[in-house]
Amino acid sequence: MSDTNTNTDAESVPGNGFPADIDASEIDVGERAESAVERNAKRTPRGLVLRVQDLQKTFGGIRAVDGVSFAVEEGTLTGLIGPNGAGKSTTFNCITGALTPTNGIVYFNGEEVTGQSPHEIANRGLIRTFQIARELEEMTVLENMMLAPGGQSGESLIRAVTPGLRADVVRQERAIRDRAWELLERFELDHLAGEYAGSLSGGQRKLLELARALMADPEMILLDEPLAGVNPTLETKLLERLHELCASGYTFLLVEHDMDVIMNHCDPIIVMHQGSILTVGSSEEIRVDEQVIEAYLGADI
Repeated sequence: MSDTNTNTDAESVPGNGFPADIDASEIDVGERAESAVERNAKRTPRGLVLRVQDLQKTFGGIRAVDGVSFAVEEGTLTGLIGPNGAGKSTTFNCITGALTPTNGIVYFNGEEVTGQSPHEIANRGLIRTFQIARELEEMTVLENMMLAPGGQSGESLIRAVTPGLRADVVRQERAIRDRAWELLERFELDHLAGEYAGSLSGGQRKLLELARALMADPEMILLDEPLAGVNPTLETKLLERLHELCASGYTFLLVEHDMDVIMNHCDPIIVMHQGSILTVGSSEEIRVDEQVIEAYLGADI
């Protein structure tokens, strides 16, 4: 872990969302990546929600992630791509607390979250989904949704059974149920609310996972191959929802192997190769980048 002192109070955090001793323009991701981040910063006044600095993760003698640095701007659908084994999933796991980095720092909204547990990071508003949807198969779709928000009063046995406190539990549960129905309707899953989650198709499970993530009221969601196994109709529906959510202020970092999706829907795009950042840029820049073409063995992207 870095010895960098990131302790700060609310008054020391400037408008860019980073502690006062951190210059948000100094993103150590190499000259090409810095240029892309700077271009995006000039395009909009919004700040950087996520910043990863010199992230490393080793397994024995293997460096799965080797000095990765990048930043994600508020309200964007940022793509993260790379050949198999590039280190994308390990990077996700280090950011969200599933793995503890060997070295490096992760900042979320200007505060260091490096090495915190997944639930601590989730409570801060940084949520992730998984390549294989992890719904609770023997619970209904609605129950899956209502289980997602943290800090529910009904989780306390005393509050749940004490007459004087039970009313608060009921009110909160009604609010959660209303929010769940609102999201199910938005994702066109309301007609499946009473079905067991295990009976859903692969695409419906992906929609449920995203809707369930939103129940936790996150600020940013890391999506790990959300379109894998999704039919074209549901894929279009899911992408439409992502753009709607970005327009309303949510931020996404998306890992996806479908290059058409990445090129047509993500900006900027971060490219990893052999555990490191290869480049960062727009789809037009990535499409003609010789390093990227070589990393993908000349594949037509």
